[in-house]
Amino acid sequence: MPKSDADEALAGLLEWSEPVVFDCLHECYGFRLEESRARSLAHRHVRQWRAAIAGDTARFDELRRDLFAALAAFKLDAGCAVEADARALSELYEIAMARFDRSPRSAQAYRDALTSLAGKLAPPNSERAAA
Repeated sequence: MPKSDADEALAGLLEWSEPVVFDCLHECYGFRLEESRARSLAHRHVRQWRAAIAGDTARFDELRRDLFAALAAFKLDAGCAVEADARALSELYEIAMARFDRSPRSAQAYRDALTSLAGKLAPPNSERAAA
């Protein structure tokens, strides 16, 4: 079965996005925590992102539980993760659109991939209520 354009874009994200995502997450957590804690939380969160991009739902769910437990341990709520995810998604979107501005098909594939990823990262209703 051939891969869709969005699947190809997700494969591309898996190759190049991790440092970008880490920097965005680290920046968001750095506003609330001291450096070593912000770095630790960003590392946990970026692993969740990698699983989401790879489509590894079981691993994503496990890492999500771990992330929310770590947030609670640092006295942060799910809203911090939502904010960090939004920052990372925005940065990835800007990079992809700048990179593929002359290729409408590729740009659309990245838009679709990032939209799909945003849906995976969105907290379930119970977590949204806590955010």
